[in-house]
Amino acid sequence: MTVESVRPGADTPTPARELREPPLAGGGLPLLGHGWRLIRDPLAFMARLRDHGDVVRLRLGPKTVYAVTTPALTGALALDPDYEIDGPLWESLEGLLGKEGVATANGPRHRRQRRTVQPAFRLDAIPAYGPVMEEEAHALVERWRTGGTVDCTSESFRIAVRIAARCLLRGRFMDERAERLCVALATVFRGMYRRMVVPLGPLYRLPLPANREFNRALADLHLLVDEIVAERRASAQRPDDLLTALLAARDENGEPIGEQEIHDQVVAILTPGSETVASTIMWLLQVLAEHPEHADKVRDEVESVTGGRPVAFDDVRQLGYTNNVVTEAMRLRPAVWILTRRAVADTELGGYRIPAGADLVYSPYAIQRDARSYANHLEFDPDRWLPERVKDVPKYAMSPFSVGNRKCPSDHFSMAQLTLITAAVATAFRLEQVPGSDDTTRVGITLRPHRLLLRPLPR
Repeated sequence: MTVESVRPGADTPTPARELREPPLAGGGLPLLGHGWRLIRDPLAFMARLRDHGDVVRLRLGPKTVYAVTTPALTGALALDPDYEIDGPLWESLEGLLGKEGVATANGPRHRRQRRTVQPAFRLDAIPAYGPVMEEEAHALVERWRTGGTVDCTSESFRIAVRIAARCLLRGRFMDERAERLCVALATVFRGMYRRMVVPLGPLYRLPLPANREFNRALADLHLLVDEIVAERRASAQRPDDLLTALLAARDENGEPIGEQEIHDQVVAILTPGSETVASTIMWLLQVLAEHPEHADKVRDEVESVTGGRPVAFDDVRQLGYTNNVVTEAMRLRPAVWILTRRAVADTELGGYRIPAGADLVYSPYAIQRDARSYANHLEFDPDRWLPERVKDVPKYAMSPFSVGNRKCPSDHFSMAQLTLITAAVATAFRLEQVPGSDDTTRVGITLRPHRLLLRPLPR
């Protein structure tokens, strides 16, 4: 919506209503602005911004950024073509995702890429992935030794990466590669978050230990992707999967898409998806340990559906309570807690003036925990997603996969595997944290526990 479009009538040349300047949030520091508060306690900082207005100005270093704080306005921001995928978050991610993948592209390129990617995630395509999801979910619980210690970070990344690779890339994704991805992603996403909130570009090019570690991790991620693409080309095999679709894709002129775009698309498939799904699995495991009463209800539901046999992909649609546990975990602990957009024209949002080129930021974490949207907002309550209660949740107050043309194409794929994994684990074990476990939130580009260590106990 442009400023001109808010005129009340086309017949009478009534001037556009006067737009306000969003208020400036307090607590900024010289040079760093609000970046220091975003580093020290970012979740609390974002959660408090709605108290100061529906749209609030922030200072991140030399830049002015507009924070959007209400469900309705975040929905409008996501749906309005005057705002593109861009801004501090996406600039920080370009070193990982590149500029030619579906995650960061805009306009015609993005629409073409969506057409290439979308068939792999159609509802009627998801059942074909069922056997892989089942195999990996049951292999996960079979690896765990009763009374032993489970490192949930490595285990969550391993299953997320293996499911993505085996379903979408048909890769023989060995554990060694999953471990490489796990270690590299932890370093890369932590470094990218720092670069987003404190944009001191030249300092990040200095040969400091943290910068060298970041660069090594980033290089290993890209090498991993090159290995996957090279192996497929060398094999001459063309299974019906997403990588085959990318290798056969054509650009707007009917020519094969370039090697860089193929590379960036594979990165976009493997890395953000693995990071967000793995983070959500960690939180689900934490929920099963912290809330054994909900774990017991999941087990009871699974056994009522399966009659005691191993849970299968075809059971997922009947596991309503388990699905609600997954949804509630994503509400309280969203993997993606911060998103940014950039205005491509002078616009208005909620009666505030947004200039062309302005960066906007909003936090699904803050939106989804807001007491103005949820009764008992910090309570873990899967029943809030029952049909008779979900109607009380404001529109856009829960959008874990975003909305509009930037909606994650793998939403059904992700929910299926998360529900299946939760069902398999809760049926097999009771979980408890062990000494040395730290389930406090580690904030980076995504949210996950610092170091979740669990002991599986027999049912």
